Amino acid sequence: MTSVSEKRKVPLLDMRALHQPIREEVLAAVTRVIDSNAFIMGEDVKLLEKAIAAYSHVPYAIGCASGSDALVLALMAAGVQHGDAVLTTPFTFFATGGSIVRVGATPVFVDIDPLTYNMDPQGLEEAIRRTPRAKAIMPVHLYGGCADMDPIMEIARRRGCMVIEDGAQSIGAEYKGRPAQSIGDIGCISFFPSKNLGGFGDGGMVLTQDEAHAKKLAALRVHGASKKYFHEWVGINSRLDSLQAAVLRVKLQYLDSETSGRQKNAARYRENLSGAGLPIVLSSPAPYQTRHVYNQFVIRTSKRDQLKAHLGENGIGTEIYYPLSLHQQVCFSDLGYREGDFPVSEKAAAEVLALPVHSALSEQDVDYVCQQIRAFFA
Repeated sequence: MTSVSEKRKVPLLDMRALHQPIREEVLAAVTRVIDSNAFIMGEDVKLLEKAIAAYSHVPYAIGCASGSDALVLALMAAGVQHGDAVLTTPFTFFATGGSIVRVGATPVFVDIDPLTYNMDPQGLEEAIRRTPRAKAIMPVHLYGGCADMDPIMEIARRRGCMVIEDGAQSIGAEYKGRPAQSIGDIGCISFFPSKNLGGFGDGGMVLTQDEAHAKKLAALRVHGASKKYFHEWVGINSRLDSLQAAVLRVKLQYLDSETSGRQKNAARYRENLSGAGLPIVLSSPAPYQTRHVYNQFVIRTSKRDQLKAHLGENGIGTEIYYPLSLHQQVCFSDLGYREGDFPVSEKAAAEVLALPVHSALSEQDVDYVCQQIRAFFA
């Protein structure tokens, strides 16, 4: 084992180490696109859409310019508009709530389950009773683990609401054996570089089981035109670049091995840190999260900020996802929420800390992180 006094560099995400083994494959794919001059909506986009649809067990996948745009497009396809309400969680990346406001609707927040950090179905049941204009529900599969979808779907069907899965962090995750993005009406993926399947820039995808939704989504991403220059809807310009699609097609071949590496590292963290009497809470999948893909491995402690500083001083990269719940953001102050309205989310925001978990980590790297955590609390 590595000595505590022997410092190592353990970045939160090591892009160089992850990309070096596939560098030549990616360069060949990018060169092919450059030589083809098909930079927008080219063959690579169509092939990636087909591959992601098959991987996620849905018939339709529509590429777009980012994960944030995927959420906006999904809301537009669902007919969400000014005056409508969309129920979601306040403990998530800003794009979740921001997409709702961008289409003119109002976010209605629901507190999270303290163990999974995802939407609490009981809280959803209570919140939706108070929301007469509820048009959609947007559960988030945070950190790579699925929300409890069966009760969420049951509530949605009873109220006539669409369900849009924010799966920006969860490609490959499963809920009771079913892939994320295949359970609700529409699912959304991000290809931001730090994601498990990340491009070399922005990119996203929208998935659905419904042919009518798919046709509308495909039109909405090109200004609402299903036929060039003939517009059925007012859409947006949100196309996935062929260069990004080519990169992602290469990387998709290695996604499952990347996921296995993340799962192995998460298990090693739990093995090394559990039972040691440390004042931390370790991430552990719920029984219904039958495949957790660990976009992040998160621990929590009341001494989060001090621990983060200690780890940084010893060469270990960490990040806080997320330091402020959406209902506490200045730009959402007009929604009327106050501190204390969502105590589980607020407590998580004060305590969570993401540790390095990517597949390029060695066992010695994980052991070193664990040693430094134990040293901090000694």
